[in-house]
Amino acid sequence: MIVLGIESSCDETAAAIVCDAASPDARILSNIVLSQEDEHRPYGGIVPEIAARSHLEHVDHLIKQALQDAGVTLAQLDGIAATGGPGLIGGVIVGVMSAKAIASVQNKPFIAVNHLEGHALTARLTENVEFPYLLLLVSGGHCQLLIVEEVDRYIRLGTTIDDALGEAFDKSAKMLGLGYPGGPIVERAAATGDGARFELPRPMLGRKECHFSFSGLKTAIRQQIERFGGEEKMSDQDVADLCASFQSAAGDVLIDRCQNALRQFRERYPDGNTLVVAGGVAANQTLAKRLADLEISENTRLIVPPAQLCTDNAAMIAWAGIERLKAGHSDLLDFKPRPRWPLDPDAPTAIGAGVKA
Repeated sequence: MIVLGIESSCDETAAAIVCDAASPDARILSNIVLSQEDEHRPYGGIVPEIAARSHLEHVDHLIKQALQDAGVTLAQLDGIAATGGPGLIGGVIVGVMSAKAIASVQNKPFIAVNHLEGHALTARLTENVEFPYLLLLVSGGHCQLLIVEEVDRYIRLGTTIDDALGEAFDKSAKMLGLGYPGGPIVERAAATGDGARFELPRPMLGRKECHFSFSGLKTAIRQQIERFGGEEKMSDQDVADLCASFQSAAGDVLIDRCQNALRQFRERYPDGNTLVVAGGVAANQTLAKRLADLEISENTRLIVPPAQLCTDNAAMIAWAGIERLKAGHSDLLDFKPRPRWPLDPDAPTAIGAGVKA
């Protein structure tokens, strides 16, 4: 089975061709990602209108390039998959309409993929992970702990009640004058810093449930900057130490929340021992190393996909399309793109989380 995947939910335009070969190493036939970082950098963050126009400008030639690199024609495809949400709706519409047009003309199945499910199933693309497993989904827009029971069946154990961790990275970098995107910049700055210098809060640490909160940590960064009289009065070492202290606090929170989730996971599945970390923040090597400690302390198997498959890409969308087709799922051409699309729509609302739940 061969599927074209299209990703356009945020600030990367991407197209990929993926097959269901037995060996994970042979599955990705092409994977093209065009970043919009340079277009958004002057604004210190993503501008939705600019993102949508960039997707519209580039998606066609990226699809052509993905097909050419894979040595595949449209007629050879078994399905066309595109991110149907959640995301910036202008960009999502571009990808969905492109996929629908190809599916209609070629008389192929159209698969609307939940962007979060794309991240959730990436470990099955790269590692042949068996269901069920525990998922830490941590990115710029989401921070959740879920049990992945099978395709299209998820149990949400915890979610952020305010900010996602990736957002906290970006906002902290902006306050420190480090630029955009914040995650990689903060990680690089923290590499030469002292993570114990600044005493920062660990929100939700020690609570019995699995929810997250990062707005207080972000506020604490602002307060530390203000004590210096502004970021312009901080030395390079001050910035490095504050970034390292931020990462240390974030790592403590992630470990604590994952320990709670692993206990709840094993109450449902006593033999469950796999923790998958996915989403853009999973590309942070410092946090990944911290989470690796759980393999020993919690007797669990930790799987983190390669960094290029943690950030937004179309290979994960194409793979999710394959998984959904095999499970008997496809979508009509009247599918409506969704700005919000929870993996577990029946999950109880987390107190204080509002629509982010």
